[in-house]
Amino acid sequence: WRRPQHDATRAMASLRLLRRGCCTAPAGFAQPSRVWGKSSLRCGALGMKCGMTQAWQPDGKVVPLTIIEVQDVQVVQAKRVPTSEGEGLNLQLGSGWQKRKRLNRPDAGQFESRGLPLKRYLREFRVSEDAQLPVGTTICARHFVPGQFVDVQGTSKGKGFEGVMRRYGFAGQPRSHGHSLSHRSGGSLGGAAGSLYATRVMPGKKMPGRMGGKVRTAHSLLVYRVDAEHGLVYLKGTIPGGKGSLVRLKDATRKRMDTSGRGHHRLPPFPTWLPGDDETGGDVTEAPLARPL
Repeated sequence: WRRPQHDATRAMASLRLLRRGCCTAPAGFAQPSRVWGKSSLRCGALGMKCGMTQAWQPDGKVVPLTIIEVQDVQVVQAKRVPTSEGEGLNLQLGSGWQKRKRLNRPDAGQFESRGLPLKRYLREFRVSEDAQLPVGTTICARHFVPGQFVDVQGTSKGKGFEGVMRRYGFAGQPRSHGHSLSHRSGGSLGGAAGSLYATRVMPGKKMPGRMGGKVRTAHSLLVYRVDAEHGLVYLKGTIPGGKGSLVRLKDATRKRMDTSGRGHHRLPPFPTWLPGDDETGGDVTEAPLARPL
């Protein structure tokens, strides 16, 4: 995930040039709007789960926090994709660092042709027309503000092949009288009682199998703290995945964002935080404790 010490010199040179003008729109590209609209949908970010910690409120309550690192996230390209309503706009974001020998010529060419350093992960986010960003724009931790809610998507930890008691929480069979060596079995599969009923296993039957290792989304997690200096975002609660796993962050869909500016938190920057924007609160900002968590 972190940049190797033996990266190519060309990648380092392109990164320095990009940081000098990463927010300068290319020729023929309209400057993005900085005002929230009713149908505005901005892109998310990619991060790495670092682990968990905790914080204490003045009344002594403990707040469980998950730490996510947002580093080296840049816009790689904007894509037009067909949708049920006609056509939509996706922004492809890249994060992490990758060696040149691990990429084939077409994959490496899409970064070199745009003057971008090689990326390890590529993910797409649906955005509205007014939230389009030029190629090379950096998405940092200031993309989110304390007090807002986000959705986090990741791959849960793989548990391997498990039985029904661990996989689905079955109670199991009695521990005595006629249940020799079958205490953790799932019981009957619902066999037929004659030719009038289906003599098969019905679809969706809960049986032993692979557990975990699936894409899951944690909805409406509170952004408790933002450490812009180190690129860290602290979320209240837990998220799927283990330490070092890749996660996707975006604005919550189940909680409508208050774009009037009268809410309990500062409005997130639209379409993202750019150098020169207001840095209220400094490099470390926390959610107001006056609002119950």
